[in-house]
Amino acid sequence: MEALGGYPAKSSNPKAKKLTVLLSMTVGVGCLFLLQTQLVKPRKPEDFYSFEVRDAKGRSVSLEKYRGKASLVVNVASRSEQTEANYRFLQELHRELGTSHFNVLVFPCGQFGDTETGTSRDAEAFAKSNYGVTFPFFSKIKIMGSEADPAFKFLTDSAQKIPKWNFWKFLVSPEGKVVRFWRTDEPLESVRQEATSLVREIILKKRVEL
Repeated sequence: MEALGGYPAKSSNPKAKKLTVLLSMTVGVGCLFLLQTQLVKPRKPEDFYSFEVRDAKGRSVSLEKYRGKASLVVNVASRSEQTEANYRFLQELHRELGTSHFNVLVFPCGQFGDTETGTSRDAEAFAKSNYGVTFPFFSKIKIMGSEADPAFKFLTDSAQKIPKWNFWKFLVSPEGKVVRFWRTDEPLESVRQEATSLVREIILKKRVEL
């Protein structure tokens, strides 16, 4: 007996059944592979220099350019009680240790009251005109909460501490790992000593490699 429309009834051929099963398995595996590729998230950066950020003008900047050097990363503000002392210190340190082996990298943040109410460019212009800073300025960011900047979040996650105020400082090694951090009220001379020591290690290591 034939099915309606002239099509043959369901085949009882064992080979046909095996072929159908194999075909179904192949399609299933293919679907699972496609689903997996859609769900897999990009690999998280392994160190600070693996991130991309934006400068004060909004341009994308890869932090890879600072790999191999020590970095002092700071959340800054223009209208804080600590602004003058910290900007003068950071510029002095940036000049003393030099950009061949060290950089001060700052990120304005407006999450602490009204201490940073302007734009990224406003913050940069203020620091340059009042304190003559020459170190790199990046875009105004958030460092707390769900909208925290990923690069800065890497620092706070590494230190397992979230800044409570402006001018927290994170010393980053040439490999992009957090070496130490300082709160706002900790002695600036301690920062100088640690940064200087790390730079000396970098210089010594390079001389040995030569």
